[in-house]
Amino acid sequence: MARRSSAAAPGLPIRMLHDRVLVSLESEGERRSGGGILIPATATVGKRLAWAEVVAVGPNVRQVDVSDRVLFDPEERLEVEVQSKEYVLLRERDIHAVATSEDEQGRTGLYL
Repeated sequence: MARRSSAAAPGLPIRMLHDRVLVSLESEGERRSGGGILIPATATVGKRLAWAEVVAVGPNVRQVDVSDRVLFDPEERLEVEVQSKEYVLLRERDIHAVATSEDEQGRTGLYL
């Protein structure tokens, strides 16, 4: 059985090992609710999951690919800096969901 090799976004000088996933956090600025209400970046919310974009995966990752949007708990993360940019290092099992691809209207099913 052939092993899957690790994959990374172009220009990223890193190779992930085992079941590790490297993600880039989405901006944590203002956002809009489904009803169009503007939620300021300073608003505090209880325990909230975060969305991020996958930039590299290890060879043992089976359910996630580079450029997928994933949902994870930001309290269970390790931060790392690569080429002056901050990323979050996760295990595949720490990812709760992967966003579906866009439909004809450009919707992904994401709630925000």
